[in-house]
Order: sequence, then structure tokens, then C-alpha cells
Amino acid sequence: MAGKYKRVLLKLSGEILAGGEKFGLNYPVINEICSEITDAANAGVQIAMVVGGGNFIRGAQAEEQGIERVQADQMGMLATVINALALQNALEQLGVPTRVQTAIEMRSIAEPFITRRATRHLEKGRILIFAAGTGSPFFSTDTAAALRATEIKSDCLLKATKVDGIYDKDPVKFQDAAFLAEVSFADALRLRLRVMDGAAFSLCMENKMPIIVFDVRQRGNLSKLLIAGERIGSMVS
Repeated sequence: MAGKYKRVLLKLSGEILAGGEKFGLNYPVINEICSEITDAANAGVQIAMVVGGGNFIRGAQAEEQGIERVQADQMGMLATVINALALQNALEQLGVPTRVQTAIEMRSIAEPFITRRATRHLEKGRILIFAAGTGSPFFSTDTAAALRATEIKSDCLLKATKVDGIYDKDPVKFQDAAFLAEVSFADALRLRLRVMDGAAFSLCMENKMPIIVFDVRQRGNLSKLLIAGERIGSMVS
């Protein structure tokens, strides 16, 4: 039996899919994450994902190397499609029906994003992976995650990270950093907490979309959150 969430959107960064490496795909890491996602889907949770592409290229970094910003961001969008197909392959090998929808039309590879079709896939128990960000340059995959979560009427947005939650300041730089289990949107703004980029955060705040920040690398966290209904990480609401 699933926990408190019926439908969630999980934001995965490309860096997480690279595991301990800085580039490419780490298949054992991907398989481990997909195994927990499969368990939650089998428990009845409707799961959609937005995946980043930072394990291959980041638009902002490519721009620093002299690539025009719009093209740099388009390259980053294509990188997210590679990651989406890798996730789809891993999930389908675990026996879960999965669909990839892209914001950029590429019909021979994936479906175009259509809200009603996406919702129907979720209702039928298929895992849905959104790729190519919003389809427009200058917007991050965080913003794409906030947008898609709102469009599919997700119960919450799960931001999978490499840290165990939100702190009042950088825990790497400050030993006295305090862990925040729960924080309001207003306090997150007041304290200037970098939960997500500004556009993504504003979308979630305006649409009252709760954000849960948690460490996806800690084995069992996804299952605890989605199946057992435990409080994991930090919540902004």
C-alpha cells in the first residue's frame, strides 16, 4: 500500500545518474534508483520524472566556452533525452511500462508532451519521464520540473539531491549549519535558501506545490518516502 502521495513528480539531476563520476552514466546507480521507483510504482504511486543533463553538458558552462547561449541550452536539452532513454531502459527491464515525453518534437524517439496524454499514462500505471526541459532556452530543468508537476496536478515535487535536506547555510562551509525539516515558502525567501532556481521556486509557491528535498543516494529513502510515508529530507510548503 502506498504512503500519503498518490501522484508525484521526481526531479533527477544528470549528476546523480553519473554516480561518483563527473561525466556519463553509471548504470549500477541508475538501476538502484529505478529499483526503488519500481517498488513505489508497484505499490500504487503514480510517478513522473523530469531529468537533467548535467552529466553530459550544461548550457551555462557551454556558453562560457564560447557557444551561443540558445544553442548551448538546446544541447543541454538533448542531453536530457539521452538520460531519459537510459532511465526508460532500466525501468522496462524491471517490468514497468514507461513512456518518455519530450518538449522538443522527436517522434521517432519519444512522444511529444501533451498534458492529457501524460495524465492518462499515469492513470494507467505507466511511469512517465519528461525530457528536453521546457523546450525553451534560458529555463532550467528545475523550472521544467515545477511546470510539469503543476500541469499533471502532482501532490508534490520531489527534488532528489546529494544532500539530506535543506540547511540555513551551506553545511560544507559552516559546521554550525542548522538542518531545516520544514520551512515555508516565505521563510525560504527571507532566508535566501537556494532550494531551486528563482523561476522554479516562484512556480511552486504560486501554485502551492510542496517541495521535498532529500538524498536519493541513501538507499531506501525513496521507498520510505513513497511507500512507508515517512518524513525524509526537508519540506517547503
